[in-house]
Amino acid sequence: MRGDRAGVAVVGTGYWGKNLVRVFHELGALKRACDISSESRTAIEEKYGIATTDDFDSLLRENDIGAVAIATPAAQHYEMVRRALLSDKDVFVEKPLSLRSAEGYELVRLAEDRGLILMVGHILEYHPAISELKRLIAEGELGKIQYIYSSRLNLGKLRTEENILWSFAPHDISAICSLLGEMPTHVSSHGKSFLSPNIFDTTMTTCEFKSGVQAHIFVSWLHPFKEQKLAVVADRKMAVFDDTDLNRKLVLYSHRIDWHNRVPVAHKDDGQVVAISKDEPLRLECEHFLKCVDDRTRPRTDGRSGFHVLEVLEACEQSLRDNGRRVEVSKVESKYHAHPTAIVDSPCSIGAGTKIWHFSHIMSTSKIGKKCNIGQNVVVSPGVIIGDNVKIQNNVSVYTGVELEDDVFCGPSMVFTNVINPRSHIVRRDEYRKTLVRRGATLGANCTIVCGVTIGEHAFIGAGAVVTRSVPPYALMMGVPAKQVGFMCQCAGGRLEFREAFESSGYASEGSVIVQSAIAVATCAACGANYTHSSAGVTRLQG
Repeated sequence: MRGDRAGVAVVGTGYWGKNLVRVFHELGALKRACDISSESRTAIEEKYGIATTDDFDSLLRENDIGAVAIATPAAQHYEMVRRALLSDKDVFVEKPLSLRSAEGYELVRLAEDRGLILMVGHILEYHPAISELKRLIAEGELGKIQYIYSSRLNLGKLRTEENILWSFAPHDISAICSLLGEMPTHVSSHGKSFLSPNIFDTTMTTCEFKSGVQAHIFVSWLHPFKEQKLAVVADRKMAVFDDTDLNRKLVLYSHRIDWHNRVPVAHKDDGQVVAISKDEPLRLECEHFLKCVDDRTRPRTDGRSGFHVLEVLEACEQSLRDNGRRVEVSKVESKYHAHPTAIVDSPCSIGAGTKIWHFSHIMSTSKIGKKCNIGQNVVVSPGVIIGDNVKIQNNVSVYTGVELEDDVFCGPSMVFTNVINPRSHIVRRDEYRKTLVRRGATLGANCTIVCGVTIGEHAFIGAGAVVTRSVPPYALMMGVPAKQVGFMCQCAGGRLEFREAFESSGYASEGSVIVQSAIAVATCAACGANYTHSSAGVTRLQG
């Protein structure tokens, strides 16, 4: 539903979702609710007079639903958001966007490719106190920011699918990054699991920013009282946001530090309460989502901002597992690079550091590993599996049924097939044959690999060769049809020249040799690696 108030369906009507139901109903946008609990559905039908369902997929097929608001457990966010976007629905999803940044980035790309709104429920950014604090910082009222401290503590709802870091800290991470207008460069986190193994119940995180600001985030759901505070310390004034204080939610302190005889002396100020609106943050957040849906504008907390919060959370998680080690945020989950002319369908999996160049097409359900290089005019078909550090040169189509292991090289314009006897007028998708290219193999320019074969590890297929049979490891193949003309070293620095040797394999009781098997040995002139060749094939010797 575009250009008009979207019909919204709330998916997940439990602990927090029931609040979304209430607010979207008050805003006149609620059309449907979805929950697996029949008790929850009945209560909503009676209170709000709307139809409910327990079938998420059928809900996505309803034409009068233009947007969905997802408030299910965090472990379900990725799959449900993906399905909603693929059904051309705008999406509001409670934090976190996903439990993995790679999945979060996939959702961002999917929404952008389809021109859909994707908004993450970082509600603190819509709180009137945070909005006013952001204005005061931007106008220089506080002066130069020195550090920020936040605490989010409670004896609250305990989770099993996510630890306290992922449950509580996203609020403060998003708000602090928004206030400072920058992402942290490094983080370090310490925590403890008291109730369940590997599920942290309390964490303390330090975030370092390029501007020199530090932020400290303390979260716990094992605390004797509720506390939700954020303090901004600057060189002119200090600000404290206390979300549990009804009368003094935002207070500015003009504390002063004087120096007497080279000793600092603090002069405390009673504080000035800052007037803020009484608007409910959740209502402001939902209104913003509906406006973005109507106007087709980017939300304040869009998918990309949610993805960046995931990057910080993953860095914190890594630090927790490494006993508080300082972790560089940008090194946790690097994104792949795709040229603007490339098409990347969703869902697919693309590893960190992979580069996809001009006019290439990566199709859905394909999997590409880390640090690959996909050249110009390359097509990767559905279901294809490509390992790490694979190089595919220009004008190559990798068809369904092909699997490339790590370190494979595909030369320019080489050809894969996936059907042995294709006819244009006969559909043979159920006859695709698997082609497996083992680790480190090289497929030369303009060669053809007929489907159904296996190319052994570190084999070398010469330019223009047509491979019709499986190829052993290290084999050098040339011609049409391709024939083995020798062996290549793993380094591909040159051909291996084997010379005969003998290996004793048994002795008689008198001590004489009773069995001898002939083998051959070779040493690569380029790298010095040693190989043996016997009836079992070629083996590279270690050392």
